[in-house]
Amino acid sequence: MRRAIGIAVLGAGTVGTEVLRLLAEQGDELAARVGAPLELRGVAVRRPDRVRDLPVDPALFTKDAAALVIRPDVDVVVELVGGVELTRGWLLSALAAGKSVVTANKALLAEAAAALQDAAAGSGAHLYYEASVGAAIPLLRPLRESLAGDRVHRVLGIVNGTTNYILSRMDATGASFDDALEEATALGYAEADPTGDVEGFDAAYKAAILASLAFHTTVTGDQVHREGITEVTAADIASARATGATIKLLCVCERGEEGISVRVHPAMVPRAHPLAGVGDAFNAVFVEAESAGSLMFYGRGAGGAPTASAVLGDLVTVARAVAEGRPGTAESRHAELPVLPMADTITRYHVSLDVADRPGVLAAVAAAFSQRDVSIRTVRQEGLGGDASLVLVTHAARDGDLAATVEDLRHLDAVRSVRSVLRVEGGEL
Repeated sequence: MRRAIGIAVLGAGTVGTEVLRLLAEQGDELAARVGAPLELRGVAVRRPDRVRDLPVDPALFTKDAAALVIRPDVDVVVELVGGVELTRGWLLSALAAGKSVVTANKALLAEAAAALQDAAAGSGAHLYYEASVGAAIPLLRPLRESLAGDRVHRVLGIVNGTTNYILSRMDATGASFDDALEEATALGYAEADPTGDVEGFDAAYKAAILASLAFHTTVTGDQVHREGITEVTAADIASARATGATIKLLCVCERGEEGISVRVHPAMVPRAHPLAGVGDAFNAVFVEAESAGSLMFYGRGAGGAPTASAVLGDLVTVARAVAEGRPGTAESRHAELPVLPMADTITRYHVSLDVADRPGVLAAVAAAFSQRDVSIRTVRQEGLGGDASLVLVTHAARDGDLAATVEDLRHLDAVRSVRSVLRVEGGEL
């Protein structure tokens, strides 16, 4: 066995607790996989004097994370605190000092991945973050390693378990958004403040990470178009069901001739598509590559145990490299493709209109689409008289032209209201 690899853990919350437990329980097995013992040097927490039911020497708990990450006897820093400002400083200091880093911090990576990667490259340290997207689902490593010789065209998937549970329950039971959210909260799938999930922030962070790796381009969270699910109604779910679809909050990363688009929004997905059947709090991601074709990754995308599994997978990989004296490799950002605004992204709309039931209405609606060079693929009329509605699905067009068409429709005399507007992904309706 080689010399011991010193480990510093930042944070002892849900995931940190599970990581510390597994390090203690599986220490001998992990050492055999690494080829060197893994020795815990310290655990940074807010309240080091708090009594914890953990197999960790209480003397190892400290409040001084900044000092812990640069200690000479620390080789790898495992960051499980979350947040951006404090953790960015700690990890940049650790990497500059030659300490390798394993993190699950999606918000930090979405904002400062390039700076962290540059710091790692400058010192030869390793930077791994598999747990930041999809928890235990092996997704990032295939993108950064297995598909490094291929060209990825598209990444499409469900990357937030909370919103997927809510939308799945709305689809299965006809519940409202508020009722489904209340159920998700009671089961522990939603936080007390669910804003980060239901407004799409969590998924947007993950989209930035996925796009950066897939397209060898720096993508930050603020470049991701983001829409949440709070406006999705039971009527939208019913309309989707009537067209043979369901609604999912999707992460969509695409490479085109003019650049890349990165977006998170609810969309109608045909029930024949595999993503439509992904229920509960599960995640699933499709990767479409030029030579490899379509690949699907599926599993539980959150939770202490699944996330800890991914963290330990990274830790073993990094510790093995440290034990063998292998320096880290710089992340490829050679392409640096432009990130297109949402208005220039090509997509399709499903539009439901409350209209007057009289001659010429369909012609007026069709003319509004034609004026923006948007082609209509299908039209369906529902109801008669005062309850008449038109449901239209467009062909692919610029999102800016589609959005402008919807605004034009709001001002037509024949259109009493625009009931709903949803994008369509994953096939034809």
